[in-house]
Amino acid sequence: QLQLVESGGGLVQPGGSLRLSCTASESPLDGYSIGWFRQAPGKGREAVSCISRNGGSTKYEDSVKGRFYISRDNVKNEIYLNMNNLKPEDTAVYYCAARRRATTVQTMCHIDLYENWGQGTQVTVSS
Repeated sequence: QLQLVESGGGLVQPGGSLRLSCTASESPLDGYSIGWFRQAPGKGREAVSCISRNGGSTKYEDSVKGRFYISRDNVKNEIYLNMNNLKPEDTAVYYCAARRRATTVQTMCHIDLYENWGQGTQVTVSS
């Protein structure tokens, strides 16, 4: 089975930046679409950003557009989420996830399509 491990979380002040990384156990990784999801305490897990198998298509949740950037390196088995101008409401556990299921660009971030999940990394935005 594909295994995913997130890293890069931590405590950051509002307005700061952070880069999350996700390392996958399989190479190359171009057989999987990848998503970043997050879950705040007491809240459900929600999509943050997703990227297609070849990196040609991306989607972002409205609240992070213009601030977050998703990318991937299928040879290094790594996926990244660059987070800029962080806000307190970005505080959550962030997860990377993967899927093989075919989907449309329109539905590429639907959480029920993702089959493999990492353990999560905590991001706390506070002054």
